[in-house]
Amino acid sequence: MKFEHFALNVPNASEMSLWYETHLGLAVVKKMTESPFMTFLADDSGTIMLEIYSNPKGETLDFNSYHPLAVHLAFVSKDPAKDKARLIEAGAIEISDDNLPDGSHLVMLRDPWGVCIQFCKRAVPMLKAN
Repeated sequence: MKFEHFALNVPNASEMSLWYETHLGLAVVKKMTESPFMTFLADDSGTIMLEIYSNPKGETLDFNSYHPLAVHLAFVSKDPAKDKARLIEAGAIEISDDNLPDGSHLVMLRDPWGVCIQFCKRAVPMLKAN
């Protein structure tokens, strides 16, 4: 099996997807401009997508009420400190900034809607290089 996408049903999909496009560099694969405002966003490898939509048929979660370890979106980062500063300027909130004993650097933030975003600079990369 190949992972295709992870979906989030949120109250304001259009605004949130635009923020992810602008500040995380995700590329639009497909976007609906009317309800449910479904947007598929691909990472820079083009092999994994995040779907953001507002479908009243489904529940939306109060992400601010969840611990970051319950659910978060993790991104590979060459410079977590720089990415952290850039996202904080764009409205994200810092949760943690950890340098692990193995040399990895992990930063956890909340986007403006409460979804947790983690920046990972692993001492030993976990994903295959493209």
